[in-house]
Amino acid sequence: MKVEEVESVEAPPKARVEDARESFERKRDYLDGFLKAEPPKLSPGEPGGDVYEGVIEALKDIYDPEIPVNIYDLGLIYGVEVDEGHVTVNMTLTTPNCPVAESMPGEVELRIGSVPGVGVAEVNLVWDPPWDPAKMTDEARLELGML
Repeated sequence: MKVEEVESVEAPPKARVEDARESFERKRDYLDGFLKAEPPKLSPGEPGGDVYEGVIEALKDIYDPEIPVNIYDLGLIYGVEVDEGHVTVNMTLTTPNCPVAESMPGEVELRIGSVPGVGVAEVNLVWDPPWDPAKMTDEARLELGML
């Protein structure tokens, strides 16, 4: 086996290493501060001040195309979680064969994503527990003549 000669590599000057380290630390400190920053707080009196209430209002503006009642009062919304601008909605449909099964979750995501204070909107379509008319609000039952 033949051993080849390797050229010696000169180490960078100490000043360049320290400059690079200092630059890295400044960037790290900036990013740490950015990531730890509190999201802007909106007071309830301002438009969009209460993100949760804004999301509920947005959900009440979305109507089932076959039933003249909004999806919130129909009982299709199983949960709304708001965590620092990240909103997660768990919802279902009246049946898995619903004609809007593919489009409704996308519409819900767009609507809640447009609420002031919402940074990320996520919609989970769930089938358990299955929807039944008992999940409707009294207002929805009244609207449908079921009361």
